[in-house]
Amino acid sequence: MPASPKRVKRKTSDSQLPSHFSMVRSFKLADFVTLGNGVCGCLSLMFAMKALLTQNTDFLFSSFWCIPCGVLFDFFDGRVARWQQSSSLLGQELDSLADFCSFGLAPAVLGFACGFQKMLDMVVLTYFVCCGLARLARFNATVASLPTDQNGKVKYFEGTPIPTTLVIVGVLAYGVYHGKFWRFANPMFQHEGPFASFSQAFTPDYVWGGEVTVFPGYEFHPLVLMYGLSGTLMISRRLRIPKL
Repeated sequence: MPASPKRVKRKTSDSQLPSHFSMVRSFKLADFVTLGNGVCGCLSLMFAMKALLTQNTDFLFSSFWCIPCGVLFDFFDGRVARWQQSSSLLGQELDSLADFCSFGLAPAVLGFACGFQKMLDMVVLTYFVCCGLARLARFNATVASLPTDQNGKVKYFEGTPIPTTLVIVGVLAYGVYHGKFWRFANPMFQHEGPFASFSQAFTPDYVWGGEVTVFPGYEFHPLVLMYGLSGTLMISRRLRIPKL
């Protein structure tokens, strides 16, 4: 039998390999604006955790402020892309990931930080996050089939856009500012130690709206249902919101 021909391995020269940081150099101005949205979401998450660790409302309000800043970046990135005519699949995916961080994860963590910490509360918060994730995935999968105007801009959203969760963040910020959430006692004046105030800060009297017992051992805070409503509206296909 004739010997089978040997496969020749081709060596890839260094000149054929992509250069270092080539992805970053390929970013357009709109992509950097989108990254600003992602930065706001990450900072909001970290400020919320810092607030819980330090019991300092300054960090909590910093976390709140990061969300409207993210909305501004989200508002301008599409306009910058159309101005430069630099829309791309990378920019679309980057926008969705940044939105998920700023308007999906961060508001849910802020709700937890404000006292929605019962098991049923966490179920609702998780449902909200999953709805936001599904809504963004559906948009990316169907955006090519949605009607557009003469500038290539989508005419409407199916379901509420995920940045509308800014309304929830506004409700939480209002509640914290007016003392309806987060009434930490000063740990310096407690004999139990510096973390004893956590057992007091999230009692039913200190979470806006109180709590409801579904059955013994399972309670939830009624105000957390605004997350459930927001998530349900996001995944609705019959609700069409005109895109501004």
